[in-house]
Amino acid sequence: MSRIDELKTAIAQFATEDGIQATAINGLSIVRLSQPSGTVPGVATAALCIVAQGRKRVIAGDRVLNYDAENFLVITVDTPTIGQVVEASAEAPYLCIKMDLDPAEIAALLIDVGGLGAGAGDAEPSLAVSRVTDDLLDPAIRLVKLLARPDDIAVLAPMIKREILYRLLRSDQATKLQQIAVAESRLQQVNRAIGWIKRNFTEQFAIETLAAEARMSSSALHLHFKAVTAMSPLQYQKQIRLQEARRLMLAEAVDAATAGHRVGYDSPSQFSREYARLFGAPPRSDVARLKAGDLQSAG
Repeated sequence: MSRIDELKTAIAQFATEDGIQATAINGLSIVRLSQPSGTVPGVATAALCIVAQGRKRVIAGDRVLNYDAENFLVITVDTPTIGQVVEASAEAPYLCIKMDLDPAEIAALLIDVGGLGAGAGDAEPSLAVSRVTDDLLDPAIRLVKLLARPDDIAVLAPMIKREILYRLLRSDQATKLQQIAVAESRLQQVNRAIGWIKRNFTEQFAIETLAAEARMSSSALHLHFKAVTAMSPLQYQKQIRLQEARRLMLAEAVDAATAGHRVGYDSPSQFSREYARLFGAPPRSDVARLKAGDLQSAG
């Protein structure tokens, strides 16, 4: 049996229903989807995604990436994305694991391997794919199989996750991992700006204010923010606003006008236009479709 078949079998043992499922291992989720999904906007967080079966497409700004059983995905900072599982069926469901990437864990490993100190160069895109290797699949399989031995998780899971991080540091994603961990890397400077936008997304802001938060010049912030997220700070804010409005309408049953106002829109018509442009339908139609269960989310 190949390594990827072993991972597929291991995930299938625990992913018995469609959807994203948290596990007893901190930071590890498993995903199953038995049919292709619609396009699902969301905010991708720092993580490693390894697909055992099926294929997914993710769009971040003007970038389009595909990942499958031959290519894993790394995400370095919170990034608005549009995801779509494009290959899945009842006979061969989409199966994937998602492992959160913790800056502290990466920094500790970098110190041990003597790699700390890199990462102050140019920022790199926040999403990237690389070829899967058996060296990476081997600990990933053991991590999933560990779910069958809950008494061993507390001791063995951190060790196996550390091995996975080590394999990533030995891949062409090494620079990205270093930038996650190093406090004054370009990535972390952009991440400070992202955090500020997420905390203050309902407010108008001057680029100078955001640059000061990131500890960069305004021109450098524009350059590196776009390099990481594939969008400008204002475009990022717009996507965060619209996704929060969608949540308000779906989870709190507020009307479109109220949701738009609460996330910072003064014009209901502008809110409706921009909402439809992102989600593919006006607010009322989109929420009705969501409640009917026509859209499915997967990692």
